[in-house]
Amino acid sequence: MLSQQDIDKIDTEKMYSAYEIWPDLAKKHFENNDKELCLSNIDHFIFAGMGGSGTLGDVFGSIMSKTDVHVSVVKGYQLPKTTDENTLVVCTSVSGNTVETMSILEQVKKNNLKSISFSSGGRIRNYCEQNGLEYRFIKENHSPRASFPTFLFTMLKVLKPMLPIKDSDIIESINNLEKTWKNISIQNLTEKNPALSLARWIKGIPIIYYPFGLGSSAIRFRNCLQENTKTHAIIEDIVETSHNGIVAWEKQSDLQPILLRGLDDSIKTSERYEIFKQYFEERDIDYKEVFSVQGDIISKIINLIYFFDYTSIYLAYLRGIDPTPVNSIDFIKSKIR
Repeated sequence: MLSQQDIDKIDTEKMYSAYEIWPDLAKKHFENNDKELCLSNIDHFIFAGMGGSGTLGDVFGSIMSKTDVHVSVVKGYQLPKTTDENTLVVCTSVSGNTVETMSILEQVKKNNLKSISFSSGGRIRNYCEQNGLEYRFIKENHSPRASFPTFLFTMLKVLKPMLPIKDSDIIESINNLEKTWKNISIQNLTEKNPALSLARWIKGIPIIYYPFGLGSSAIRFRNCLQENTKTHAIIEDIVETSHNGIVAWEKQSDLQPILLRGLDDSIKTSERYEIFKQYFEERDIDYKEVFSVQGDIISKIINLIYFFDYTSIYLAYLRGIDPTPVNSIDFIKSKIR
């Protein structure tokens, strides 16, 4: 069994301590006094960010996937050509020094676009203050990926006047985080911890199948497996892969399928999952199912992310890997100009 003593030997920077307070951070930052941004006639949001900061754009895209608001997520250097006077560009960089996001911000200034930026300081803060651009400071919590709730719930608070989201849905997501914490916490290193159990099951390369609307949770899981566990991971849309990816299972594979499911997926999506389960069972392919919590799309996504983040951390511990260092990313950044 994994023990606290084992974890403390592996986790030199105690990443788990940052995750233990996610529900408190979510509540604190949604209830903070940050000034809300209220602009009229915004019908297009562009979320620009990379890595853990980019996840925030994916989440907003999922949250608003069934609304009339158009969302673009930019993970790179260039703004789309569809920007106009009704577009709001939201730049996010936990460090405040992400070169790709700085490039976006410079284009915002050059083209006189509406924008707001969030960071823990750095070049982005300086640029916004020097050029009179909307900016909100958010303190980093351990690392960019562990800072997810502080940034997300601050952004939900600040952007709330322009979002088709109810306060009650956000509050529900925080309440659900507290319930999820009780099950997956580091204080529950038992067989009843579902995140730890899933981590123990993963021996090879996970392939995560996700439904429309929950794609951001799958993206985040893949990214955290890569960063925390230093392992490859694959994600595929459950409907799209029925027309291509499923064929790869005709040969023996070291991949391990994880079926990410919403409790109230559409009938067609649920049918597709059942077909996949039948296919796997007839071929003796072991798989796992992970279901979202009950509730609004915000609750589903945020609690899935919390669960999967912890799974990736536990998997790192089980493999004797310190989850915090990301030396390869540091190497790439050192070469970027």
